[in-house]
Formats: sequence, C-alpha cells, structure tokens
Amino acid sequence: MPVNALYRDDFYLSTCEAVVTAVHEDGGIELDQTCFYATSGGQPGDTGFLERADGSKIALGQTKHGASKDVIIHVPLEGETHPAVGEALVLHVDWSRRYKLMRMHTACHLLSVVCSYPITGAAVGEEESRVDFDMTDTIEKDEVTAKLMELVNQNYPVYLQWITDEELAANPGIVKSKNVRPPIGLGRVSLVCIGENSAIDSQPCGGTHVSETQEVGRIHIAKIEKKGKENRRFRIRFGDAGDEA
Repeated sequence: MPVNALYRDDFYLSTCEAVVTAVHEDGGIELDQTCFYATSGGQPGDTGFLERADGSKIALGQTKHGASKDVIIHVPLEGETHPAVGEALVLHVDWSRRYKLMRMHTACHLLSVVCSYPITGAAVGEEESRVDFDMTDTIEKDEVTAKLMELVNQNYPVYLQWITDEELAANPGIVKSKNVRPPIGLGRVSLVCIGENSAIDSQPCGGTHVSETQEVGRIHIAKIEKKGKENRRFRIRFGDAGDEA
C-alpha cells in the first residue's frame, strides 16, 4: 500500500505513530505512515525500533523501498518478533545516526557547489561520504576544504521547494547527476535549495538534510582519488584534516 512518508516534509521528525498494513513472509513491515527514510539516492535507510503497546520493541536493521517509491518496508533484525496487521505502533528513528547522515548529505551538496562538474556517483555515510565527478582538472584537497568551510560558516538556509515531474522534465539542466535518476514518479519532485532564493544551489534530491549549513559542522576532504581518465572521487569526512593524524 502507498505510505505517507512523513520524512519528506519534515527531516527532523524522529518519532511518529503508525498502523501496520502488511507483514511480508521475510518479516518486512509496511505501515500506513512512517518517519523512517528508505534507502535511496546514495543515502542509506534509517534504523531504529518500533514500540508496541506493551512497551516491547522491534529493532529494525534497515528501511528500503518496495516495488515502487511509494512502498516503504521496515526490516527487523534477525530474531525479532513480528507485529500483526492492524497493530498500532510508535516509531523511533535512531536519531544520532540519522542526523549524521543529514549533515553528510548536506555536505555533499556543498561539495557539488565548490566543484561544479557533473556528478557520476555518490554514497552518503555516517563518518565518510564520497562524491564522484566527471572531471580532469587537478585541484588541491585543502583548497576544496577551505571553500566548503566557507559555505558552512556562512550559515546559509537549506530548505525544500516542490515542483511537478513535468516541470523537472522541462528543465533537465537543474539535474547535476549524470547517472542517478532524480526522485520522480510521485507526481512532485523535491528541490533542495541552499541560500535565500536558491542563491547558492538548487537540485532535485529525495534525501534528508539539515536546515542550515552551519549544522554540517567541521568537515574536510580527506582524499581525492583518480578513478579513470575523466573521473575524480572526493572523500568527505567530519572533523579537521589534522584529526586523522
């Protein structure tokens, strides 16, 4: 059944109530609504737990999409009990992990501003993220780090704007990624905007992000790798470069 994905409109929502609509043979749980982000676009799905009426918990190991983007499946860890269809639950996202991913995902957007090349791949992680660019230019990691931290410290607002699938199709130039398909198919597409009136950036993305760049915190480019004649991989990590020594 189509789910009401509450996280799409509120990235900071870490708990909500929901009713079980289906339980799969492999234990996957569908709910009428959820605050759990499902794996997509290089960002891993949320973990956490489902709280039952008696106070017991069902620990979740991953959250993923089903046959389409409007189906979200919550996958319990092995050995966990399964709820019944129609059962009311309270959902609890592992907020510490989610917030790290929000900060990292926002940092990846900032990197795409500093390095304005087509994106060929990306993966968001809790401690390190990577973004691949279609580029041949040589650039120093310390220079990129300095420009990233300038954007962080300027504390630009980060917010969503919604456009229709048709509006996106009519404006393909706003898509920075060469290989990752924008989040279409739901009738509307979220644009992640940075800066007043999108002055810094605007691009389609279905991930979760912080509300202002200052929340990203200290980040740095740990490594720039050559992954082909026209491909460079940038690795982003939290903290300062000196922290790795």
